[in-house]
Amino acid sequence: MTTTTNTLTRRGLLAASLGAAGLAGCGGMPAANGPSIGRVVVVGGGFGGATAARYLKMWGGNVDVTMVDRNPAFVSCPISNLVLGGHKQMADITVGYAGLRNLGVKVVQGEVTAVDAGAKQVKLADGTSLAYDRLVLSPGVDFDAVPGLAAQQAQVLHAWRAGAQTAALRRQLEAMADGGVYAMSIPKAPYRCPPGPYERACMVASYFKQHKPRSKVLVFDGNPEITSKKGLFEKAFADHYKGIIEYRGNAELREVTGAQTAKLEFDDIRANVLNVIPPQRAGDIAHQAGVINVNNRWVGVNWLTMESTAVPGIHVLGDATFPGPGMPKSGHMANQHAKVAAAAIVQLLKGQAVNTTPVVMNTCYSFVTASDVIHVASVHQYDAADKTFKPVPGSGGVSSAASAIEGRYAMSWAQNIWADMFG
Repeated sequence: MTTTTNTLTRRGLLAASLGAAGLAGCGGMPAANGPSIGRVVVVGGGFGGATAARYLKMWGGNVDVTMVDRNPAFVSCPISNLVLGGHKQMADITVGYAGLRNLGVKVVQGEVTAVDAGAKQVKLADGTSLAYDRLVLSPGVDFDAVPGLAAQQAQVLHAWRAGAQTAALRRQLEAMADGGVYAMSIPKAPYRCPPGPYERACMVASYFKQHKPRSKVLVFDGNPEITSKKGLFEKAFADHYKGIIEYRGNAELREVTGAQTAKLEFDDIRANVLNVIPPQRAGDIAHQAGVINVNNRWVGVNWLTMESTAVPGIHVLGDATFPGPGMPKSGHMANQHAKVAAAAIVQLLKGQAVNTTPVVMNTCYSFVTASDVIHVASVHQYDAADKTFKPVPGSGGVSSAASAIEGRYAMSWAQNIWADMFG
């Protein structure tokens, strides 16, 4: 479905998608007085975890909320490809946790190494334990082994978690001589952020076009074709980066053979900068917690509460879940999962019924130049008969064309969702 969206509608959709999911049954923002109604530990401080922590405090009032993340600050994967293209700096995609602390969330920097669901405790690498009544896991993804990659991991980066690898990959691109080759390997779906690799190809190509015009971008895709916004990305490749980007589908990576070499099924790759995005699965802590129960890779959940169908009392968000029909693994969707979970947890701690008619929304923006952007959007309504979220017929759609006005919407989306997460 192709749609054009006027400014009022676009802004209305953005406001609704950031604020509406899971609201029913919460009654606004209660005062934090009286005895605690329960302890919630949130593991992960990204789009899912930070949103859950904030909304648990806002909607629950006197819920004790502790959020644990290994990092001292949040670094956003959405918008991070602009850092690779030289259009943004790391500081532009980094947000601290002060807003959550000011709201009363206990923020702990640490590594969760184990979940004891029987004792209702999480254990940290420093030996401390945190007790909970309800646990929220927002672990994102971890990566399958790729033959030969471990031996080259200092040089062959994925940068599929924003942070140190984003900055390191940018330095590799800057150090590459004009006339060099950047090669990116895309895993078979499902993976985090379906349009992300194709946006990355555009952003790296935009840097080369301006600063290293003899350089090339090679895209080796394990999928038969571009998995999201196909026609729009193909047009961007042709209109803006002809002679710079070379795309190949059905080109699954088999082995990394060196810091600059790899093997496909019928061909070899040689590049000055090799960027391998490995196949993905739910984060390791989800495996340790025993909540993985779909294809030994993903977490099945009760979509009304985001509670694991394998282990009671553990709610799982975002990329780690086995998605509903048409539901992408995206930061925006993790934010929506978090609100459904937060609303349900508050009700469960109070011994009250949860909302049975939640709606969640998603918008994914992709930069094809430094200013021009395309989007895909969807709305998902809970279906009581099939007990899952399903796309609402006629909702959402994709851009009719890339535009600078969508670029402004994209940056507004980023600023608004970061504010929604952290205050």
